[in-house]
Amino acid sequence: MQEKILILDFGSQFTQLIARRVRELNIYCEIHPFNKFPEVDASVKGIILSGSPYSVRQEDAPFFEFARYHQQLPILGVCYGAQSIAHFNGGEVMASSTREYGRANLDYIKQENELFKGIPQGSQVWMSHADTIARIADDFEIIASTDNVKVAAFQITGTKTYGIQFHPEVTHSTDGKQLLQNFLVDICRCAQDWTPDSFIETTIAELKAKLGDDKVVLGLSGGVDSSVAAVLLHHAIGANLHCIFVDNGLLRKDEFKSVLDSYKHMGLNIKGIDAKQRFYDALAGLTDPEKKRKAIGRVFIEVFDDAAHEVQGVSWLGQGTIYPDVIESVSVKGPSATIKSHHNVGGLPDFMKLKVVEPLNTLFKDEVRKVGAALGIDPNILGRHPFPGPGLAIRILGDITPEKVDILQQADAIYINNLRSAGVYDKVWQAGAIYLPVQSVGVMGDERTYENVICLRAVESLDGMTADWCHLPYDLLAKISNEIINNVKGINRVVYDISSKPPATIEWE
Repeated sequence: MQEKILILDFGSQFTQLIARRVRELNIYCEIHPFNKFPEVDASVKGIILSGSPYSVRQEDAPFFEFARYHQQLPILGVCYGAQSIAHFNGGEVMASSTREYGRANLDYIKQENELFKGIPQGSQVWMSHADTIARIADDFEIIASTDNVKVAAFQITGTKTYGIQFHPEVTHSTDGKQLLQNFLVDICRCAQDWTPDSFIETTIAELKAKLGDDKVVLGLSGGVDSSVAAVLLHHAIGANLHCIFVDNGLLRKDEFKSVLDSYKHMGLNIKGIDAKQRFYDALAGLTDPEKKRKAIGRVFIEVFDDAAHEVQGVSWLGQGTIYPDVIESVSVKGPSATIKSHHNVGGLPDFMKLKVVEPLNTLFKDEVRKVGAALGIDPNILGRHPFPGPGLAIRILGDITPEKVDILQQADAIYINNLRSAGVYDKVWQAGAIYLPVQSVGVMGDERTYENVICLRAVESLDGMTADWCHLPYDLLAKISNEIINNVKGINRVVYDISSKPPATIEWE
């Protein structure tokens, strides 16, 4: 039985970051909304309560039945989690006279306390709260303070229940990793045995038991997630896995052939389908991004379903769904607000009549890459930038035509090839060219031109949840711009996007 830590989500922007920090210590954890807490069994080694945008003083403040668990399991409350423990157990939380956000230093630490082992007095921590714990119950003990926050950390006497007012999961808390390790390893007694190799061994065994001799059909995209999912399934069921790669006419330049070749070298049972015209017909005249996405999704399902029916006796659909998709679909307030509708979670049309198997739905993107490396997958596939499900359709603003796709494919290929040759491709999280429905005046030779604009986008990120624009060298941008304008007919201007997420998104549509 895989041991785990349960993270109770009260809606904090940092909850996923807590999970990532726990996973970095080779400890498996799961995030659950506070109002959908699972049954606790022998595999659970401890509980972490997240922060929250709420105040415990609000009438509708998220509540967790803390008393039910705190005598049997170690518990760590972070920010709101700590305030909740204090507030509902005889303490008092009130609005802080000085809202504390940003860096602070622990000027008092109870050195002999297990939670603070190896953490020096003066350690920098990151605060992000408007409330403060003004008073704690008699059976609570203060174990750390800052100049402005007397109860920066506490322990309930005689228990392994702790609360901290700061965020150890952010890098600004310089000893945050040490504190989490103290809690998880020394207090919760986690074995730190959750590694890519152990995940592969466990997952393949589970897939064999779950699928038996059943057949699985899986849509490959050429990306990291579907590729790793395919190889795991291939290890489990061999030729009973049937992979389908659809050319929707919206892939990158020459991608259909190159991806098919790479998969065949991996020994996968794969069929390529040229469905470009069906997608172009469905997209004709559509300009609204959401209508484009839905048209692409509908046609993909139709094409995929036709191909799946050619395989006799298929029972399962394999998907490369990863953990952030799952978390967002069961968030504290229900499914997250729809920004765009292209991730995997959400079920299948009734007519497909297939059960779903998702071997990666407990992993973050960086963990998927580590598992892929342990499986021996080609680094060119594992290092590939994320690419949107609807493909170039959402990188062409406005209506889609084969001519626009061809122009964008050429420009995008010049951009990506230059990033590779300059040695910066692997330093960028995601990059792509955008075709803008904007024409501008230009001069080529002695002629006046009135042609279209290509925008270049490149961002740095850990998981795509937030992103910052990449500071690419000016001389590289100049080289890319010149090559695009000189070689791609119909483009006379290239611009570079310097927007971060938030407030912008990584893709333009």
